Amino acid sequence: MDESILSAIGNTPLVRLTRVMRDIPFRLYAKLESLNPGGSMKDRPALKIIHHGIRTGAIGPDTVVIESSSGNMGIGLAQACCYYGLHFICVVDPKTAPQNISLLRAYGARIDLVEKPDPVTGEFLKARLDRVRYLLGKIEGSYWPNQYENLHNPIGHYHTMREISTALGEVDFLFCATSTCGTMRGCAEYVREHNLKTRIVAVDAIGSVIFGGKSAKRLIPGHGAALRPRLFQPGLAYNYTHVSDLDCVVGCRRLALSEAILAGGSSGAVLTAIERLKHEIPAGAACVAIFADRGERYLDTIYSDEWVSEHFGDVAHLWADSTKATTWVMATY
Repeated sequence: MDESILSAIGNTPLVRLTRVMRDIPFRLYAKLESLNPGGSMKDRPALKIIHHGIRTGAIGPDTVVIESSSGNMGIGLAQACCYYGLHFICVVDPKTAPQNISLLRAYGARIDLVEKPDPVTGEFLKARLDRVRYLLGKIEGSYWPNQYENLHNPIGHYHTMREISTALGEVDFLFCATSTCGTMRGCAEYVREHNLKTRIVAVDAIGSVIFGGKSAKRLIPGHGAALRPRLFQPGLAYNYTHVSDLDCVVGCRRLALSEAILAGGSSGAVLTAIERLKHEIPAGAACVAIFADRGERYLDTIYSDEWVSEHFGDVAHLWADSTKATTWVMATY
């Protein structure tokens, strides 16, 4: 018998995608991290980090946990802190989705809003991290998980790759989005330690600096980063590709309309990357896409026709045309 809601983290399902990209000669699977109890893959590192802090004594009953997050990591930490009775402060900025703020508060988290970006870089991430450091200095007995540097972030995702390998055997390609680089690093370390032939393709955002790009405005939270995380290491990925915010929108809409998977923004980016590189994937290969979170958190953005029209114009044809060929199958039970 499972002992708590936290024991439900991990062992998320793999489902085969057969409709969103028709006539591909390889097998395509999605790892549905949205089915973690907190709704995203960030439940994994959040739990690992909190458990490590408790075991080492860095976190005690009166500790105040403080982290900067645009959403999923904050929610994962809020869930774990709620279960263990810990106070949690999540430092957010105006781009954080209202749904995520509501979820954080539902778990009992205190919201600390940074209203202005860093005056030098113009980035909210720098301003949020500075605010975390300020609060750490003001609040006695506080603890910073520091998802951008904490090695227990990739340890959580190490087990993601273990689950994939156990379920499918040899995996030829793994596509994952990048932000803190925890997922990419954890999966890469599992691949290396077990001498697997899996090639990891990192999916970064246009406007992210992780792979040396120029920092620019991004609309999709949790995809890409304005600062290169210290968890990043050269050579973790076999290849990388940059996708736009519009690519995220189109990929998500295609997934919903063809596979009935309502996924978050970075999942649309991952799908776009596979579409872009599909001619490099050999026939018979096993390809896995990590879908990081659930689409309900993006109903006011990616799945809102008004929001899409405001930012990108009339682009509905980009996903409508791609789903017309879906085959309807009548099953008899």
